[in-house]
Amino acid sequence: MYFAKLEFFNPFSRSIKDRAVFNMLMNAKRRGDINGNNRLFEATSGNVGISMAALSNVMGIDFRAYLPKPTPKTTEVLLGVLGAEVVRTDFETIDPTMVSYVVEEAKKAGAVNLNQFENDDNFEAHYKYTAKEIDEQLKSIGKRPTAIIAGIGTSGHIGGLAKYFKERYDTKVIGVVPAEGESIPGIKRLETKPKWFFQVEIDEVIEVTKREAIEGAIEVARRDGLLIGLSSGAVVKAFEKVIDKLGEGTYVLIFPDDGFKYVEAFEAYLRGEM
Repeated sequence: MYFAKLEFFNPFSRSIKDRAVFNMLMNAKRRGDINGNNRLFEATSGNVGISMAALSNVMGIDFRAYLPKPTPKTTEVLLGVLGAEVVRTDFETIDPTMVSYVVEEAKKAGAVNLNQFENDDNFEAHYKYTAKEIDEQLKSIGKRPTAIIAGIGTSGHIGGLAKYFKERYDTKVIGVVPAEGESIPGIKRLETKPKWFFQVEIDEVIEVTKREAIEGAIEVARRDGLLIGLSSGAVVKAFEKVIDKLGEGTYVLIFPDDGFKYVEAFEAYLRGEM
């Protein structure tokens, strides 16, 4: 038996990133780190930027997003709709070098950088809220998770889920990353040094190609009628790779967002261009 956690029901970015961004912003506001006069700078490849732009509008804060080169055009357009300032950099991925660059840019401009990659409020959002929500939903039907399969990006959500469920159950946690030389929006290889991945127990990491991620999303669309994003498709393919080994049980697949931001990738696949 398997379940998917559909995080595209979050309202601002239609993704799991609303949880982390809201928690980072609210905690920063409580600490006095931000107010209506601040500017906010952040390195992002998609959903964090969209969520931060939306919530910055609510809070009356100016927001600047620093994007790596491969960021989908759709993301840049949506950031523009939200009124964010967009800086598309020459970085191929958001690695520690790009993070440091944005930290320095914020310092020079006197702006606030919440830094989703190092900010423990990111991890906290998932440990205190996302994990508890999943636990309560499963308890309501008399289940506990045999395994959770989730992508590794900042590692905030997989880290928070791993800590919570490892403390309470004998739950296996399976991480999903792009195969070597591949780029999948929302997930990154371990060479980018995701902070919380190395602080928790992850049982296995599965590599998935971009083509597999797209095919996973298409499979779900044509079987279940759900338009899921590429990192969600990657989780589907990772689950398919481990299910025979893990056997029967209760599985939770984390679907971080929907498919609408990735139309260009789907179009290229359907045209046979990849």
